[in-house]
Amino acid sequence: MTDPHAGASGGLRVVAIADADSFVKWSASLLAAVPGIRPRLLLVRTPLTASAAQERTALAGTGIRDSRMSDPDVARVAFRDAEAWLARHEPDVVVLAGRGPFVRLMGRVIDRLPQRPVTVSGLPGMAIPAQRGALDYRRHTDLLVVHSHRERRAFAELGRRIGVQIPMALATLPFARGRERMLAGDRERVLAAGTGAVALAERPRTAEPVAHRPSATDIVFAAQAMVPAERAEREKIADMLIRAAEVDPARRVVVKLRSRPGEVETHLERDSYPELLAGRMPSNLVISYVSMAEALATAAGLVTVSSTAAIEAVAQGVPVIALDSYGVSKPLLNTVFVGSGLLGGGREVVGGRFRQPHPDWLRDNYFHPARESTWWERVEELVALRRAGGLPARRVPAPRGGRLHEGWHRASVLGHEDRAVSGAIALAIGVPATRVISMLRRGRAQGGGRGGGRTWADASTDFTLEPSPLRDSIRR
Repeated sequence: MTDPHAGASGGLRVVAIADADSFVKWSASLLAAVPGIRPRLLLVRTPLTASAAQERTALAGTGIRDSRMSDPDVARVAFRDAEAWLARHEPDVVVLAGRGPFVRLMGRVIDRLPQRPVTVSGLPGMAIPAQRGALDYRRHTDLLVVHSHRERRAFAELGRRIGVQIPMALATLPFARGRERMLAGDRERVLAAGTGAVALAERPRTAEPVAHRPSATDIVFAAQAMVPAERAEREKIADMLIRAAEVDPARRVVVKLRSRPGEVETHLERDSYPELLAGRMPSNLVISYVSMAEALATAAGLVTVSSTAAIEAVAQGVPVIALDSYGVSKPLLNTVFVGSGLLGGGREVVGGRFRQPHPDWLRDNYFHPARESTWWERVEELVALRRAGGLPARRVPAPRGGRLHEGWHRASVLGHEDRAVSGAIALAIGVPATRVISMLRRGRAQGGGRGGGRTWADASTDFTLEPSPLRDSIRR
């Protein structure tokens, strides 16, 4: 059939299937950079599905027409209608953009299509440490997109450890576009200092106040749902933001959030910053729900624990502080910043002493030359192979527990969107059982320390083998 949304040059029909806001943003931005295609987005209704407002924010700047517009590129469907929609549109390529269980569930839908597309998966931001579940859930896709040389090494080693082989290809993180890969001034500064290999020192000895760009005076805090996990630590961050606002009433301190009240996001947040700041916010401390690109347009500096927003800021030339006030560890998801020169504490934030990254860190961490991002060329090769009958399907196997296990998996992803009786029965039986299993797994993973687990506590590697010690259920 002829698809009106195919590229004007007769290009491939490409669909991204997503639910949560971060995956909508990632998949849309990834595909928007591919020439010769007009991608479609299929948003499947789950408890995590982006709201209309989150969708508009996620698509800002991509050129992809949101669901409000005439002739939109975005369709919203119930899970039960997804198979028919895909069969009707016959995509050549499907990007499965969601958390691991969602990817596996939609993989089973792909397996039933009469015309099988090439399937691509990936993660919507920095993926260090490479986690076992992230790879295992995506093992039946045809290609895993990674965004740095470091990630590629980490996932390759993880795959060797757990016996998972999946083709990988390198893409530029969509939010890392727009910056010269090596700032000449930074290179000259480093060479003049006489430094050789990247030092593991987490902070430079000195950090100068940011040089404000015209009209850019905000300090932007990129909040995260999962880290830090402890309420006391999140309270300390709230206190730091208040101090930063009080020190200089002429500048705004912006708490950048992903979800408005009543909305959900990819990860489950406990102890939100609006709650922790309630009743004690100076007038120049504000909450914002705009896109990160818009927030960075007026930012003199960005602060976060480990958000991919740090990479987006670096790409725009905005200096950064990645907080190390609570340590540097895999459970904080901030080991990626070791050697970057971006790690710093609350005093630096309050004083406005933000930094640019070490130039030798950039190439290995998200700022490789564009010519090394060959993921789309690999996709085109896979499509040609499939059309020629040379690419066997990587099918998701039937669940080991039969229909009850399948119902549990479907219901755990779809929540109240699952209308099947088998799902309700499976949840009634499975919820208590999985709570016990999760407690036992966490206990084994924690093994005697906050770092959690043997590989979660091992800062010398970029991968983990045990389940995550972070509590983050997909059921809301």
